[in-house]
Amino acid sequence: MLNSTTFLTPTQIVAELDKYIIGQHEAKRHVAIALRNRWRRLHAPADMQREIVPNNILMIGSTGVGKTEIARRLASIADAPFTKVEASKFTEVGYVGRDVESMVRDLVEQSVNMVKQRRKEEVKAQAAQAVEDIILDALIPPISGTPASRPTVGYSAGEAGAAPDSDYELNERTRERFREKIRTGELDDRKIDIKVQQSSTPGIGVVGGPTGLDDASLAGLQDMLGSMLPKKTRKRKVTIAEARKILLDEEAAKLIDMDEVKDEAIRQAENAGIIFIDEIDKVASRSSKGGGSGPDVSREGVQRDLLPIVEGSAVSTKYGVINTDHILFIAAGAFHVAKPSDLIPELQGRFPIRVELQSLTKDDFFRILKDPKNALTKQYEALLKAEEVELSFEDAALERLAEIAFEVNEEVENIGARRLHTVMSRLLNDILFDVPDLIGPNAHILITRELVEERLRGMVRNRDLSQYIL
Repeated sequence: MLNSTTFLTPTQIVAELDKYIIGQHEAKRHVAIALRNRWRRLHAPADMQREIVPNNILMIGSTGVGKTEIARRLASIADAPFTKVEASKFTEVGYVGRDVESMVRDLVEQSVNMVKQRRKEEVKAQAAQAVEDIILDALIPPISGTPASRPTVGYSAGEAGAAPDSDYELNERTRERFREKIRTGELDDRKIDIKVQQSSTPGIGVVGGPTGLDDASLAGLQDMLGSMLPKKTRKRKVTIAEARKILLDEEAAKLIDMDEVKDEAIRQAENAGIIFIDEIDKVASRSSKGGGSGPDVSREGVQRDLLPIVEGSAVSTKYGVINTDHILFIAAGAFHVAKPSDLIPELQGRFPIRVELQSLTKDDFFRILKDPKNALTKQYEALLKAEEVELSFEDAALERLAEIAFEVNEEVENIGARRLHTVMSRLLNDILFDVPDLIGPNAHILITRELVEERLRGMVRNRDLSQYIL
């Protein structure tokens, strides 16, 4: 986490990104510096922390070169709240559609979920004990009373193998035996009746025209009404294994202070949150400098609505007010038609770091197929391993796959690394269909260059690949 005493250095951040993303070293360096700077700000003198603002980044590059993946992996490394939005989905205030403030609300929602999950892990052992007691009560209901209130006759309870001297003690011994069986999983398939909470929060809709209530106000009103209404419960007959999962979540939620969760989530979102704005070029307009009419006006309106969010403003959410001054914004776009300079000057100024991502080469495609932890080849190997079939690739086969993907991108449409999904699917579809009916367990399939040539011959010959383009 960013607020911990130790955090990855820029070199280590780039090394982590290299495990999943091939190439784009300049972009990785910029985002690594930006991430480390956030840690440095949190450890700067208190009077300077407010003054240090993040250097937002504008990534320029065609589809499939790794823009989104870099931002997503960056958030994962920092264990930071992250949300991805598409600028083209927003509309100017006054038009029907999502307003730009919704991206900040999405970020806070993500932050709340992350903090809540972290707190649940902290109280997991305590919640598991409570769940065990509930399941035990459903199996062997306890007898009310205490040993002292029961008559004691016969053997002493302390003697080994002694007979129980009361109904209460017999009940307790039986419960302990069943508790051991619950812990070892012997009773997991046995069905019991449990009470589960039902959501009593009413759905609130708005009929008619604008009411002055935004999404945050409606959500807050809904939560308020939900907290006022009594909690409803219903009985369900489930196995003990299912009951453990259902009840664990409920019991953990009872042990969490949601006010603390909300406060911490707001702090995390403000100081560590990352918002990735994709397709920023779609709201850029060549007419933005000289005025105009039509849809371009709305596009410029979206840019002007984005401006205060990126510059720093207070946004109301159902969890509280969040300040966007220190949220890191990463914008990205292909900029095939529009140019970065077509964005309004004020918005350009809020993205001072610009980095151009390079188009992928044949060598990049080969490394993408072979090196990353989540390489497509490794994904397919894992899929077939589930059927007990071993799949492996010769390097010569991967080289040919990389060549074909690169050639198709050059001649049809450059969709970057996404083309590899098309090529790999065409290569392996017959095998995936035949397993396990025709290709049984313990089989070994080796993908050679000759097999690639044979399976993809038609794809190479026919350059009009409309049916295969993603």
